[in-house]
Amino acid sequence: MGTYDHVINEKKWQERWKQAELHKTNFDSSKPKFYALDMFPYPSGSGLHVGHCEGYTATDVITRLKRMQGWNVLHPMGWDAFGLPAENYAIKTGIHPSVTTENAVNNFKRQINSVGFAYDWDREINTTDPTYYKWTQWIFLQLYKLGLAYEGVMPINWCPSCKTGLANEEVTSGKCERCATQVERKDLRQWILRITKYADRLLEDLSEVDWPESTLMMQRNWIGRSEGAEVCFKVDGGDCAGEEIKVFTTRPDTLFGATYLVLAPEHPLVAKVTIDSQKDAVEVYKISARRKSDLERTELSKDKTGVFTGGYAVNPVNNTKIPIWIADYVLAGYGTGAIMAVPAHDQRDYEFATKYSIPIIEVVQGADGSISQQGQAFTEEGISINSGFISGLTTADAKKKMNEFLESEGIGKGTVSYRLRDWIFSRQRYWGEPIPIVHCKKCGTVPVPENELPVKLPEVDRYEPSGTGESPLAGITDWLNTTCPSCGGPAKRETNTMPQWAGSCWYYLRYLDPKNSSEPWSKEIEKQWMNVDLYVGGAEHAVLHLLYSRFWHKVLYDLGYVSTKEPFKKLRHQGTVLAATYKDEYGKYYEFADIEFKNDTVISRKTGERLKSEIEKMAKSKLNGVNPDDVIANYGADVLRLYELFMGEFELPKPWDPRAIEGCNRFLKRIWRLVDEFDELRQPSGDPLLKVRHKTIKKVTSDIEAMKFNTAIAAMMEYVNEMYSSGAVKEDLVTIVKLLGPCAPHIGDEMWEKLGGKGFLVQAQWPSWDETHTVDSVITIVVQINGKLRGDFMADRNASREDLEKIALVQEKVKPFLEGKTVRKVVVVPGKLVNIVAN
Repeated sequence: MGTYDHVINEKKWQERWKQAELHKTNFDSSKPKFYALDMFPYPSGSGLHVGHCEGYTATDVITRLKRMQGWNVLHPMGWDAFGLPAENYAIKTGIHPSVTTENAVNNFKRQINSVGFAYDWDREINTTDPTYYKWTQWIFLQLYKLGLAYEGVMPINWCPSCKTGLANEEVTSGKCERCATQVERKDLRQWILRITKYADRLLEDLSEVDWPESTLMMQRNWIGRSEGAEVCFKVDGGDCAGEEIKVFTTRPDTLFGATYLVLAPEHPLVAKVTIDSQKDAVEVYKISARRKSDLERTELSKDKTGVFTGGYAVNPVNNTKIPIWIADYVLAGYGTGAIMAVPAHDQRDYEFATKYSIPIIEVVQGADGSISQQGQAFTEEGISINSGFISGLTTADAKKKMNEFLESEGIGKGTVSYRLRDWIFSRQRYWGEPIPIVHCKKCGTVPVPENELPVKLPEVDRYEPSGTGESPLAGITDWLNTTCPSCGGPAKRETNTMPQWAGSCWYYLRYLDPKNSSEPWSKEIEKQWMNVDLYVGGAEHAVLHLLYSRFWHKVLYDLGYVSTKEPFKKLRHQGTVLAATYKDEYGKYYEFADIEFKNDTVISRKTGERLKSEIEKMAKSKLNGVNPDDVIANYGADVLRLYELFMGEFELPKPWDPRAIEGCNRFLKRIWRLVDEFDELRQPSGDPLLKVRHKTIKKVTSDIEAMKFNTAIAAMMEYVNEMYSSGAVKEDLVTIVKLLGPCAPHIGDEMWEKLGGKGFLVQAQWPSWDETHTVDSVITIVVQINGKLRGDFMADRNASREDLEKIALVQEKVKPFLEGKTVRKVVVVPGKLVNIVAN
């Protein structure tokens, strides 16, 4: 008899699991398969916090359950290790990114193991490992061969002070986060992936996955399929008279209301249509626009600005001359880089037209005759007015007739447009996968032969930017200069590197066959495991990572390298873990170690001063991130895991409350005491908790499978309460230990061994239930009078209608409500209620 020591026992069981290779993946073709995947982390220097552990704990519980149910389980882990922080740190300190990455990975792995997660480390991958990115480069070459990878000139964020390109996350309020210099836009040669070719399939195949509706909606919106028309406006007058400006509109029925055109400042026709007197103003505006990010330019709430070019175009449906403006809310990379503006029926156009006194013409009214109100455009569908041959038609009919007119006149056509743009794939960085391309003056762009992969990053001592906007690799001449694979002449390597997204686009496939040196994965093994049955990660990856992974997967599917259309069958996002931030009256933040609780008041340990508490997302800057090492040191990994699961609904935000952890600690101690003090000779006679046991097994099993971990634990707590009040037979203890095991595996194995269990708990069979024992023979029947609840009583589940009616009418709680009334009718719903109609 004794207390449970988490320090000794957790270390003991982790060592035993390792020696037994307990978490190694095995495949038995007679068993069903379950592939669970966590979004692998970027190994930052700060290590894990408890927010990471939430998702990892969830998949760990489910995979342990599946193993106990007899499934083949694959549950790997690896590192998405290329990225900006390591490179920026290298620039500051001179320490090679591989060194800081290795240190961070070692720390992450130590922390993950300390929580007891059952990952198969034989399948560990790292995106910075040349044996891994060899195959990332190989996939790029497949894209290149298919014409899905091409070169183009695209703008980047450029800091004139640092003389380097900046990622979007390095730009804050239009300024460089390093030196606060105003950021500009600089055109550079880039590699681009033709993801738009797969737009329809990326949209259609969303019907095949089980994902949160909010994530599906974000995917659909990002792809942004719109049906409409492409319309040609001809320039009127000037040096480019007759040249066409093509626009896309989802509302061709409003063409008669188009009173001006807007070009993106970067549009190639801007210089041609601008008259001499407007050139200075247009040039100043173009410079201003280049200092803004695309996000800043398209922000709906921002003040609309623009400059008149002095040029005009002709509206093709009524031959009216309309002015051509430039405005930064139109982007050259979206659509045609030009829009037709119908201010009466688009709020953004309305605000712009009002500001610059441009005519506003109503061409649609509601079915009730409603039109634009003061300050507001009428943006609904309705009936066309002031629109010539489509006047009087509904919006749907007007669109159809207008499209027919445009096509018959050769001035436009019905078409489909997408918000999705091709993916700018290159980065002007050192710490990324080299793009396997060489440039030869004679042969042009030449792919590196597959048998020469990987193209490795060179070992260098300095990582400073090149000063030209190119990657630092452009200054490493020994690496840069090479020979052309085609003609053998002098050539230069591609100096752009791949974005961090590249390695994470296909990592789930490398886990299947991580040590294969002759191919990225075996097709036979891929068919065994794909697709991923459960994918868990943060909602912040709901768009780009998932979209890019799906794109690559579909290309590989077309090439015959994978057997499924979609990579991730089921996706779930863990809710954000919120934590209290503690501040004094001056706004200074305090760490958890510096505060204490007294009578629900938060005070500083050092000064005794009362502090303010607010619930916010965990962030290092607010000193409210909780390191799992601290929780494990005080309570153990099992308590941490249990609390992560018990905090609240998995997919919703929930607060981290250090005071509530103690409740989970007490719960584990109560179970330990039951097992530790159990005497088989003194157990109660019979089986007093038979029904409770079977109900609990059913509840816990279904709740874990549905990822309702908090209610599964609550059911276990109720079961333990019943054991303390009614007594427990050995079968109860074996059951609760098995049910608890996936959530708290260390104490689970310790109790399993104590109860005489063989092997490890995860190798035991998951308990089953008998449905007949989950149904109560006596149930509660509700009594209503004229539809209002007036009482209830207990009755046999199979009681007849007549018996239920008789019992209901004599209930003491019911009689007062029937005094002086005549019972007109009694409605009995067996197993549920009796409703008495009386007046």
